[in-house]
Amino acid sequence: MKPIQQSVCYPMIKPVDYPMDKFFAEARRIGYPAVEMWGREANFDEVCQLAKKHGLAIASMCGHGTLPDGLNRRENHARIAGELKESIAIAKERGIRGLICFSGNRNPGQSEEDAIAATVESLKKSAPLAEKAGVNLNMELLNSKVDHAGYQCDRSAWGLEVVKRVNSPNVKLLFDIYHMQIMEGDIIRTLRDNLKWIGHFHTAGNPGRNDIDDDQELNYRGICRAIAKADYAFYVGHEFKPKGDPIQALRQTYELCQAG
Repeated sequence: MKPIQQSVCYPMIKPVDYPMDKFFAEARRIGYPAVEMWGREANFDEVCQLAKKHGLAIASMCGHGTLPDGLNRRENHARIAGELKESIAIAKERGIRGLICFSGNRNPGQSEEDAIAATVESLKKSAPLAEKAGVNLNMELLNSKVDHAGYQCDRSAWGLEVVKRVNSPNVKLLFDIYHMQIMEGDIIRTLRDNLKWIGHFHTAGNPGRNDIDDDQELNYRGICRAIAKADYAFYVGHEFKPKGDPIQALRQTYELCQAG
């Protein structure tokens, strides 16, 4: 069993009025090997330079825009393919291992089967580029009950059907533990059975999407132990909203997950 690789989702966890340089330094001091971003912000180059300065990798970023208007609409395929081509090139240059992709929201009149087929078609267009670059396209599982009403890839079975049909070593799922606890639970069994299809994890406590502490229902010590025992090769990224001091929350989270 090897320790899991943990990353910090900077846009979610960053303290208010806290310099990025200092935040990255603290994250590295705690032991984190990586940070992640949601998109290519205006200061993306600065982010990458500061991460490199502190010995941090960029674990993940969004591969294309428009979370609700995504892969399941064929009229989006050309646009998304172009966005992913650009993102894959950036990820290869910057050493970013994963790009986040989104199914999009359910479309009136479109069957589940057709939505799956359309999503598969879109990912197949970009999979060869991702394979050549050594970058994973990670389609995110999100809950449609609390945070993302209407989102289609809201069950692990739906996402697994897509990535299995694409059948590429570089097309996987972003398994968000918080979101899947809301939608279906049974987290450890699901991840154990399907780890080969998972390219990234996100964490947060439920309910509330806050710290992964004893005031929420998920047993992250057990979850992280299960991931470590499976020799998972990618990152477990923390994407929660700290209730108190963010640096202290990150320290407690790192220690809990390493102890797992």
